[in-house]
Amino acid sequence: MTTVITLLTDFGLQDVYVGVMKGAIATINPSLRVIDLTHQIPPQNILAGRFCLMNAYSYFPHGTIHLAIVDPGVGSQRQGIAIQFKEGYLVGPDNGLFSGILDLSQALKAVSLTNAQYWLTSRPSTTFHGRDIFASVAAHLASGVPLQELGDLIDPAHLVRLSPPSFEKTPTKIMGYIQYIDVFGNLITNIPSTAIPPALSHWQLKIKDVIIPMGNTYSDVALGEAVALIGSHSWLEIAVRNGNAQAQLQLDWGDPVNLVC
Repeated sequence: MTTVITLLTDFGLQDVYVGVMKGAIATINPSLRVIDLTHQIPPQNILAGRFCLMNAYSYFPHGTIHLAIVDPGVGSQRQGIAIQFKEGYLVGPDNGLFSGILDLSQALKAVSLTNAQYWLTSRPSTTFHGRDIFASVAAHLASGVPLQELGDLIDPAHLVRLSPPSFEKTPTKIMGYIQYIDVFGNLITNIPSTAIPPALSHWQLKIKDVIIPMGNTYSDVALGEAVALIGSHSWLEIAVRNGNAQAQLQLDWGDPVNLVC
């Protein structure tokens, strides 16, 4: 079975960066299958990349190599890393981008990518490690090169972790914040479905002075009205039916929300 490599970046689609990375992969092994997760992560937004990668990770076959690059520290002293899990591998910068998956799954082994034999060039650009190091390493890994050959073994416990604030729960409410905004303007909170008691049949969301009713689908409210529901990612989200919740409610990343019983 052909190994899958996924790509997640903040490169966008206007420039050639994504295509060049795919070219680097194909140069090493043109038979590899490459799947784009997204290249529309907001520029330098590591937390957004963390969220998207964490939510996509479990939907791929065992052995998948996830190549992810949101890398404002490119060319600095931050490490390039590859991590092995039971389910697959991660390749990219050690800047907290992988911390969501590290919170959910145990890392079996990790290396710092110090072996230039598996880079595209021994003199990589200081601004494009995605092409010169990470894409090449991912292709070699997918082609059967053992993880430990890619560089020096490091303790996974020492990898950079980002720990966004968690939700807070009291007997009468759950307090969280907006952790992600998708292309539809849906506002994804950091309140997971598991935080809402199953026996709780009636709840509503309060943001500033606005009360948003609960629902199960977007169509549970009239056109142009807001609804709070559990999205396909299993987080509580706020949407506007056939509209844009971010624009209509004038909310943004990090704004607080309160689920009240």
